[in-house]
Amino acid sequence: MNVKKITAVLLVEEVEPCVKFWTERLGFEKTTEVPDGDRVVFAALQKDGAEIMYQTYASVEKDQPGMLARKGPTFLYIEVDDLAATMTAVAGAEVALPERTTFYGSKEFGVKDPGGHFVTFAQFGG
Repeated sequence: MNVKKITAVLLVEEVEPCVKFWTERLGFEKTTEVPDGDRVVFAALQKDGAEIMYQTYASVEKDQPGMLARKGPTFLYIEVDDLAATMTAVAGAEVALPERTTFYGSKEFGVKDPGGHFVTFAQFGG
């Protein structure tokens, strides 16, 4: 067995603000969108081989009745090649982790996305 890809699916109240965060600030492209009435209930985004997906709690509960969609934050750790440019791109987002240098050799900082999930960006060797 070969693992070809692992993609996080983050559950949120609203998908649209999260799509805007990743596309407008970080240059991701929306590759898939599932509407339900006048709202988007699922979206997939990609950039440089990385992929992230968002789905609403209501959509999960509708698709899988009885499924307990836990409503807690997820923590993502993303390695980037230019931490300063990433900090500029997400300026104005709620800071969840001030910039720091770690004992394991990275400089990193974190923000909360519009869905309340924590996203840490890290740069190694730079």
